[in-house]
Amino acid sequence: MAATTEHVEVASESSETEQKEAPETTQDPETSDSEPADEDAGEPQGPRIRDTPMDLQLEAIANTVALHPTRDVLACGDVDGDVYAFSYSCTEGENRELWSSGHHLKSCRQLRFTADGEKLYSVSRDKAVHQLDVERGQLVTRIRGAHGAPINSLLLVDENIVATGDDGGTLKVWDMRKGTAIMDLKHHEDYISDITVDQAKRILLTASGDGTMGVFNIKRRRFELLSEYQSGDLTSVALMKRGKKVVCGSSEGTIYIFNWNGFGATSDRFALKAESIDQILPITDSIMCTASTDGYIRAVNLLPNRVIGCIGQHVGEPIEELAKSWDSRFLVSCAQDQLIKFWDISSLPNTTVDEYRKRKKKNGRMKSLTKKAHGDNDFFSGLVEETEKEEEEEQEEEEDDSDSD
Repeated sequence: MAATTEHVEVASESSETEQKEAPETTQDPETSDSEPADEDAGEPQGPRIRDTPMDLQLEAIANTVALHPTRDVLACGDVDGDVYAFSYSCTEGENRELWSSGHHLKSCRQLRFTADGEKLYSVSRDKAVHQLDVERGQLVTRIRGAHGAPINSLLLVDENIVATGDDGGTLKVWDMRKGTAIMDLKHHEDYISDITVDQAKRILLTASGDGTMGVFNIKRRRFELLSEYQSGDLTSVALMKRGKKVVCGSSEGTIYIFNWNGFGATSDRFALKAESIDQILPITDSIMCTASTDGYIRAVNLLPNRVIGCIGQHVGEPIEELAKSWDSRFLVSCAQDQLIKFWDISSLPNTTVDEYRKRKKKNGRMKSLTKKAHGDNDFFSGLVEETEKEEEEEQEEEEDDSDSD
């Protein structure tokens, strides 16, 4: 049964009240281009415009979040099987719940919008595939018992072809016009954590908990090969460098890099100081964002391999999924703290990474790439960043082009 509207509320409502009662000298780092207060106390002030929309507070943990391809709308699915749709805005107080759906019997594992934004697909631990109407949240199509094991991953290849992977290592590809599977293959020994496809919509790549990457040919409807085994689970897979490189995150905190058409063995690897790399989201051909069990969202450059800095964090809580807004302005994250957070990444695509490597700072703190990277009210963040910049300029030294371990 869907949660009622009061179960979902805009986070920080109490903090909003505190901010209004705070002294006039208190300044919110989230406010962008704020204008000085009107000296005429009787003049009403308009709604405050923020750098990012306010966080969304959920009653249950959201496993997955997806953003609409053309509108400021997001959908999330939680551990109770409920799916919610919200509109979001930088105008304070303007986030709105649009609808909720409780059609899944167990935890909703993943959501994806169709390219036209009219339909929303969801998969669940209840082994079902659902298609919802985005405008009203009504169930359009249900495939019961789509898999023999709980479904864990979902990919929309095009408007008619959908790929799903389950906890037992089975990959299925569906023709939704007929509601039947056109591929049903089991070559992994453990759960399929993530699925991606090349630009030609010909090759499907899967990441698995058995430590391998699978390669499947959709056009010929056959299995091609498995990569060599890596240490730890492969938790995510993505294409970079205009499809010439494939990157996989792992439970060991290492990014494994494959050349396209060199899927059997890795060409490179890059170890992050992270407990794991549970999600990889490409931002540009060279820059990706990673989400980790340690709660940090890192911006990482590929070739040269660098951690650029910290986008944000869910303090001490594992991050479940990352998504990017249709205009590439915001990164959205959901975590086990039951929050959906927004991060301003509009300047990230313009970031340049030198071929020089800078010596790691003694305090080990990552560079902040957003105003609230290390906390919503980090008053000294600006001062810290300036100090770090000076130290980096003094300590810069030339090393090999590759940071690979």
